[in-house]
Amino acid sequence: MKSATTGIAPRLYRRACDLLAADIANGVIVHGTRLTETMVANRFGISRAPARQALAELERLHLVRKAESRGYDVVAKSRSVPEIGTTGESSAPTTDTMRMQPRSSWELIYDNIEIEIVSRTSLADWRINEAMLAKHYGVSRTVGRDVVARLQQRGIVHKDESGRWYAPALTAKHIDELYELRWILEPIALEKAAANFPDGLLLSLRKNVADAIQSVDKIDGEMLDALEQQLHVELLGYCENASLMRAISLPQALLVAHHFLYHWTIGLFDTEPFLPEHLAIFDSLLAGDIEGAKAGLTRHLQISRSRAMMRIKAVAEVISPDELPYLEKMEGG
Repeated sequence: MKSATTGIAPRLYRRACDLLAADIANGVIVHGTRLTETMVANRFGISRAPARQALAELERLHLVRKAESRGYDVVAKSRSVPEIGTTGESSAPTTDTMRMQPRSSWELIYDNIEIEIVSRTSLADWRINEAMLAKHYGVSRTVGRDVVARLQQRGIVHKDESGRWYAPALTAKHIDELYELRWILEPIALEKAAANFPDGLLLSLRKNVADAIQSVDKIDGEMLDALEQQLHVELLGYCENASLMRAISLPQALLVAHHFLYHWTIGLFDTEPFLPEHLAIFDSLLAGDIEGAKAGLTRHLQISRSRAMMRIKAVAEVISPDELPYLEKMEGG
């Protein structure tokens, strides 16, 4: 049996290193920038020890090199920044001018915890122990509380009548309730969003779906997840009714589950059935047929309900996740 997740907490320095490396690659931190332990520690809300390890790892990856005075200079060229020269010299900002966006400690561990919990909800209901979560990841209770608060905001965990946190299983009843909310609310948001779409957006998103249909043999879980996000999050995000969007965010916790499920069920269907449904919605929007687009979105979500259960059952048959000290399987789950 395959294991969905190992249950091993990622080291804080490793997460900090990964995020810094991504920022260097994307041009957020440019060639020649001076990085110090203090700056990295302040950005991620960690101590100087893991900050030092993160910088040492970046040096091993040849992304930074030790500066003559103190700290490290970024030496890797980003994909979005023009080449500066062959000497390694740069007029990019150094310690005095460099400002990195602070990042909370909970952000370093959140993604891992989210997938650990969501992957297990295909099997049962789970009780979350906030104190054990913090201990397992080597963070403060405050950081653990921040993680759980984000999980609640995402609709992944809830509080029971006793005020204890739990993650509900993806049962048929739970899936039915969430999808019913989605097919009631999302078409309304789509109608309200339609007037705000920037020029070229619909054509761009439609092309992404059409390209995926033409490249069915190259589709992977990451691509399917991205296409779902483009319709249900990016497009609907142009709705300016904040209260409606908050209401939609609860049932869209399903999208978090799909992020996991798509990776495990890529071969469940010969061709991914939601792609032509998305294409039809974009075609209606491009033709100015808002009512047709709303009807198409409703049908798509109604059909998707049964497909979601098929994915969940398929995953439950093949995964065997490790035990985690902060998760307790609930009775009857």
